[in-house]
Amino acid sequence: DGSLAALLGASPGASTSVSIMLEVLRRCWTVEMEKDLWQERLSKLLPTFAADPNLDSNLFLKMRERTDSILKLN
Repeated sequence: DGSLAALLGASPGASTSVSIMLEVLRRCWTVEMEKDLWQERLSKLLPTFAADPNLDSNLFLKMRERTDSILKLN
């Protein structure tokens, strides 16, 4: 009914946790997810939220540079 949502997990599930939580958000707060405020906030938290790096090579390169920097892979 959308009154409570939680995601528990450990490192092996970390790679899928964001996509799972986004699905929970879409199911529990469908109306809110369409609002500009939520879209803006999610885009700040997840730069690829409203875009597809598979279709945008510049976005893919930005993501890779950011990841390399955070993980100190440069």
